[in-house]
Amino acid sequence: MPALRLIVMGVSGCGKSTVSQALAQRLGLDMVDGDDLHLPESVAKMRSGIALQDVDRWPWLDRIGGHLAGSPDTGPGRVVACSALRRAYRDRIRARAGKVCFVFLKGDFELIAQRMRQRVGHYMQAGLLGSQFQTLETPGPEETDVITLNIAEPVELLVEQALVALQAHRNSLALPTSV
Repeated sequence: MPALRLIVMGVSGCGKSTVSQALAQRLGLDMVDGDDLHLPESVAKMRSGIALQDVDRWPWLDRIGGHLAGSPDTGPGRVVACSALRRAYRDRIRARAGKVCFVFLKGDFELIAQRMRQRVGHYMQAGLLGSQFQTLETPGPEETDVITLNIAEPVELLVEQALVALQAHRNSLALPTSV
């Protein structure tokens, strides 16, 4: 059975890291925050309040896809928290990683801006949230490997909803039977 390759996606501040960690724990998978795979130059730009361009993102997306693809001893799978805002970004990850399931954490600007203002120690500045929403291409129905969840719900409920949706999609996504 193929390993589960799961991306928890959305704009900065939507809860990707929190939901990714909770899903990884429930599924017994390794979790990596995609932010940890950025090049140092990209982190420096974001710390300075400079929005990344695609040229900054391509190597990062390739590293994420490579991490998800793993090796034969990867185990049951991996979870990565990654914005994956545009269809081209998701397609780039798919091309590198193979079958991937995306969990899209969808929320409105005001709720996410409020959460970002309360965050401590993160390099992504709240002032860049507008550019994240401008870049976001909401996954459409043709992206059948995307599960959309409303972030207004508590984390525990989001995790349960994701697990139910993963179970329902298990066959079409070639997911392990343990999901």
